[in-house]
Amino acid sequence: MIPLRDENPTHSTPVVTILLILANVLAFFYQLSFGLERSAFGFGLIPAELLHHADYVFTGTRLGLPEGYGIRNLEPAWLTVLTSMFLHGNWLHILGNMWYLWIFGNNVEDSMGKGKFLFFYLLAGVGAAAAQLLLTPNSEVPMVGASGAIAGVLGAYLVIFPGSRVLCLTTTFLITTLELPAYVVLGFWFVIQVISGLGALGLHQAGGVAFGAHVGGFVLGWLLVRLFHVHRPPGPRYRLRE
Repeated sequence: MIPLRDENPTHSTPVVTILLILANVLAFFYQLSFGLERSAFGFGLIPAELLHHADYVFTGTRLGLPEGYGIRNLEPAWLTVLTSMFLHGNWLHILGNMWYLWIFGNNVEDSMGKGKFLFFYLLAGVGAAAAQLLLTPNSEVPMVGASGAIAGVLGAYLVIFPGSRVLCLTTTFLITTLELPAYVVLGFWFVIQVISGLGALGLHQAGGVAFGAHVGGFVLGWLLVRLFHVHRPPGPRYRLRE
């Protein structure tokens, strides 16, 4: 189920959403010039580095480094909680994240206001990172991606616009489009993340999707949206559930 658009017009230009997308795209082009893996090890969030001060030096030909050279994770390590939010692993990763951010982020920004939305987005990203750290505190695998912060936006959208119609591309039996309420689309997304996360528990993988960050970001966004002032222009689809 791939969201194509929502039937939920905004009342102002989503400046912050556009700037966040631009920042992620520019960071990705920098990654391409520097090397995707090298940038991940240099600026991604590595739990073992942050929590245990492991001070790894990552070397090897797979990072495109000459013999005798290595890459250290950014210092101080806590900065990678922020830098990792703007890095991605490949083209599909960034395209998927930015697509979700555009569809759902513009309306959440519209409801919160620009400054509060930016703070909310970053806070959700930090909370998502914390959730993944709790699950994999000893991992030496870099965590990158805006997915956790965007998951927080999805959680907020579910609270503010539960009945908004979302046009989706479905491929269950036939490739077709289907219009569904937001609570079905985002609820389905969340359930998939929980199931996938539970399935990944206990598996010692060299990499993979940080489902814990997705779940943590979504729950945090769902909880915190009520602490932010939400503007409510007239319209039956625009409401904050009590």
